[in-house]
Amino acid sequence: MDMKKKLGERVEFHTHTLFSDGELLPTELARRARVMDTKLITFTDHVDATNLEFVLGNLLKIREDEIKGIEILIGVELTHIPPSHICTMAKRAKELGAEVVVVHGETLVEPVENGTNKAAVECEYVDILAHPGLITQKEVKLAEKNDIFLEISARKGHCLSNGHVAKLALEVGAKLLVNTDAHSPEDLISQEFAYKVAKASGLEHKAAVKVVKENPEEFIRRVKQ
Repeated sequence: MDMKKKLGERVEFHTHTLFSDGELLPTELARRARVMDTKLITFTDHVDATNLEFVLGNLLKIREDEIKGIEILIGVELTHIPPSHICTMAKRAKELGAEVVVVHGETLVEPVENGTNKAAVECEYVDILAHPGLITQKEVKLAEKNDIFLEISARKGHCLSNGHVAKLALEVGAKLLVNTDAHSPEDLISQEFAYKVAKASGLEHKAAVKVVKENPEEFIRRVKQ
């Protein structure tokens, strides 16, 4: 079996559209992802208290359109929110219809408030902690305990801590996903490239396959419960 068949089709859980700082309408981003053999894409535009209802209200309208050949999940990325407000906002997002809640973690390249990672991995309404930077072992253990996925990022800058995140996740058994954090069509990647990103983070072949194929399948099953 060749690598492409072994890895299956690409699944993406972290992207941005014109409803925040992305370049494309959701429909065009989905179409461009589909021609790259992506079978599922998740829209997770940046939100805080000022635009949560606006963004989700508009993204949920995508269900009225027919984008052939690709499945859509609707979510948000809670971004630069004070840690004390994260869980309340995550709960509100789920109540408004978000299927996936991502928290913008303590990436090395942005001044994210200290305590964001901890607040995210403690919250039952959070699904993914994105680009968590120099996350601590204690926080990774909390992510594992609370079944919150940690992101290995394909995005420039955010990817600087991938090796650190992967190493700690392997030590404690926390689940990982490779996401693009796509803001433009050029950010979208193939499944083969996602595998290379996982490998470049220090994962061996079997673990890399799990991260790009098995973990996304598990995540989808959880979202659809």
